[in-house]
Amino acid sequence: MKRIFGTIIVALLAISTSAQFADNEVPAYHATAPAKGEKLPPIASADQLKDMDLRYEYQERAYEAAAKVPRVLYQLPCYCYCDRSAGHKSLHSCFEGDHGSHCSTCMQEAFYAYEMTKKGKTVKQIRAGIMRGEYKNIDLRSMNAPLS
Repeated sequence: MKRIFGTIIVALLAISTSAQFADNEVPAYHATAPAKGEKLPPIASADQLKDMDLRYEYQERAYEAAAKVPRVLYQLPCYCYCDRSAGHKSLHSCFEGDHGSHCSTCMQEAFYAYEMTKKGKTVKQIRAGIMRGEYKNIDLRSMNAPLS
């Protein structure tokens, strides 16, 4: 009887604690654009990028893309779940420092957001695409050319 009761307790504990790591949770993002006149923290500058250990051209290009659409990134979740591990508030946070340069998810999402913005998509449409995982189709190795 003790063994059955103990097994049930362990099973319930395992189920309840694993729920916090479920991948169906949407990471943190801002539901609306920053207030008019609100200054966002800057995307890492070219000088800051020089201090990062960037090995590939696409790493620098990801920051270039992020710098072109910072208000869009502010309203997007980041599916590397850095909101949990690093306290990030949105995809924008990833590119304020070096995190974005070492995370393929962050870079793919930044390129996706940039490309969709160029195509005239709204932030809501871009966010929905990211939530569906469409950013995963971005091939980072093909993102070496300067952005237009």
